[in-house]
Amino acid sequence: MSPSFDPEHSMNANTTPKVAIVTGGSRGIGRAIAQRLAADGFAVAVNYVGNAAKAHETVAAIEAANGKAIAIQGDVGNPADVAALFEDAKQAFGRIDVVVNSAGVMPMAPINEASLPDFDKVIATNLRGAFLVLGQAAEHLGEGGRIIALSTSVIAKSFPSYGPYIASKAGVEGLVHVLANELRGRGITVNAVAPGPVGTDLFFNGKTPEQIDQITKLAPLQRLGTPEDIASVVSFLAGPDGAWVNSQVLRANGGFA
Repeated sequence: MSPSFDPEHSMNANTTPKVAIVTGGSRGIGRAIAQRLAADGFAVAVNYVGNAAKAHETVAAIEAANGKAIAIQGDVGNPADVAALFEDAKQAFGRIDVVVNSAGVMPMAPINEASLPDFDKVIATNLRGAFLVLGQAAEHLGEGGRIIALSTSVIAKSFPSYGPYIASKAGVEGLVHVLANELRGRGITVNAVAPGPVGTDLFFNGKTPEQIDQITKLAPLQRLGTPEDIASVVSFLAGPDGAWVNSQVLRANGGFA
């Protein structure tokens, strides 16, 4: 794991009021969350697994808007990478206040033995990754900290071929409720945001125009969500107005489910 920051330009707690880590922050919903939290005044550690160019684009966009950000490479399913992500973020910015676990994969796969490689891949990233990221967040955050995991509203629909993805995200929601109880008395909130269909590469990949049109019409608002729609909900949970929301799953989906 290699952080993409210059220690000479790192900041401490005196110059950086609040710090957020966003996993999967190089594109899609994660990028929108990173940019929104930066606009809210957070210094942001943008985690990515493989696409360094996109991660640095996110950092550049934040810096162009007078925000503070660094890119840190690492696989959320790898314990050493996740531990290093938190240490590198703390080294760069001096503290960690908010952790958003947005990293995820979504291959379409029916429930049968042939799909086992896809199932293992989804569980490794979406569920094992959440377990590791949430565990590190619990170690590093203090009073007033916020932990936010990304789930999905498709859990309520049970669409064919979504089995591995739904299984992983149902597990994430379970972890959120348990961790909230494990952190009792520490003043740290743990919540999940469950988007409905959002117009990202992850959503469009593998779908026909007809399927996309059909899914778009499922919500009463009859449109796909945008990454910014989801980032706004995360901003609420990470900000002062979200202080009394704990152990909840906010289904940001336009009425999709």
